Amino acid sequence: MRLASDRRRVQVVDSHTGGMPTRVITAGFPRLQGATVAERRDDLERRFPTLRRSIVIEPRGSEPMVAALLGPPDSPGAAASVIFFDRADVLGMCGHGAIGVVHTLRAAGRIAVGQHCLDTPAGAIEVECLADGRVRLANVPSRRLAASVALQVEGVGRVSGDVAYGGNTFFLATDPQIDLQQPLAVLNNVAQAIQRACAESAVEQPVLAAVNHIELMGPPTRANAHARNYVLCPSGAYDRSPCGTGTSAKVACLAADGLLAAGREWVQESITGSLFTATYTWIDKAQGVIAPSITGDAEIVAQGDLLFRTQELLPEA
Repeated sequence: MRLASDRRRVQVVDSHTGGMPTRVITAGFPRLQGATVAERRDDLERRFPTLRRSIVIEPRGSEPMVAALLGPPDSPGAAASVIFFDRADVLGMCGHGAIGVVHTLRAAGRIAVGQHCLDTPAGAIEVECLADGRVRLANVPSRRLAASVALQVEGVGRVSGDVAYGGNTFFLATDPQIDLQQPLAVLNNVAQAIQRACAESAVEQPVLAAVNHIELMGPPTRANAHARNYVLCPSGAYDRSPCGTGTSAKVACLAADGLLAAGREWVQESITGSLFTATYTWIDKAQGVIAPSITGDAEIVAQGDLLFRTQELLPEA
């Protein structure tokens, strides 16, 4: 197809991990400034806000879509660098997105079965392509930042939960336990109310200032799972997958409480019924820092070109 002279292509591969979409950008995105992936992340956030949103929202994308922008690696021997973003924010890390990226790189012949490294703004992560097609992700060091943080939540009342980091920072609501059998719209309203309460309480409780995801926990519906979650992302969309960074944050809390031993499996069910399997090893037991590992699967569903006018690809600042 011949394009009009003012149109340009951004090449993408779309996949889903446990139902959560990832759009890997393989070519055509404007060159970012910066010698490291962290510097390029800041440049992407500062100069390309409209282009970022245009890649993931309608009419080209969808509400829950996360994009993954590939770039040159920082670390010797790394397969690539990757910067994740959704319609609201540039993300430090994305577990389901990393699994989607690895599956995409493998399908493109850029990596094979075995262990590899990806550089992200949150740090270098080790990934493994398993022979059965699944991906094992060695996530960034994770830990609980605070236990039993109490909030007064409009429409809900007093809610207590843990604040934990697993690549993103989560408020994991533990008391009272929210009924996850309620309609998704109700769960979204509850999670958004908790999100607002975190922001409003951040002055009195500074640990809440970093919270950008809300995780509601409940009993599983699948016999082979240990728990089920509902995760609200910064964009306002809910995570269709069990959320890799959210599962890492949950496992960090379990480890801190002595409820999950190092090396034991934790199977996390998403609100849609998909599963991730997690384990961990200790990095610093005294400080509660763990090295979580997440295993999941992805499937490629499309590849093609997104079309933009030339001026839409220009930086805004």
